[in-house]
Amino acid sequence: MKSLFAILIALFSISVRADVQTVPNVDLNRYLGNWYEIAAIPQSFQKKCVRGTMAEYRTTDDGFIQVLNSCIEADGSRSIAEGRAKVIDPTTNAKLKATFVKLIDWIFTFGGDYWVIDLAPDYHSAVVGHPTREYGWILSRTPKLEISELKEIEHRLKAQGYDTCQLITTLQDGGFTERKPLCHVNSFVL
Repeated sequence: MKSLFAILIALFSISVRADVQTVPNVDLNRYLGNWYEIAAIPQSFQKKCVRGTMAEYRTTDDGFIQVLNSCIEADGSRSIAEGRAKVIDPTTNAKLKATFVKLIDWIFTFGGDYWVIDLAPDYHSAVVGHPTREYGWILSRTPKLEISELKEIEHRLKAQGYDTCQLITTLQDGGFTERKPLCHVNSFVL
């Protein structure tokens, strides 16, 4: 009977996992610019990327944010994908919708949620997530973050319900030289 009760408690705690929380506020002007991917939950649209993954955010004349994602492919060429993002929560600016689908105009119906869920006070690092926890990117203004800061970010991601073993480090010149799960942060060597 005790084991059945323990199983029911475990199942209940999994099913009532708290929602992913965004940061209270994002100053978009400070957030714009270049970001290096430090670690990410691997996505099918990034399969061809072997290293050097970056994102660049700029404002556009039509009020959106231009998104330029790029990475180095196995043959050494740089792949670039252009998209647009729009703020869907103007109170915080922390919830955006991003799309890479353009016909005559940008189609946000096919876009994905882009939530800023962690942000350094000086905007040198950020974590972007998704309400389902299927997506996650740790970003930095430089190609590397100190291990101590990565451990702090990992702790906050766990508190948000993320399985940090799903986030895999990104190879960057001047940063990580091998791919490893973030949950093994203590064994990282830069």
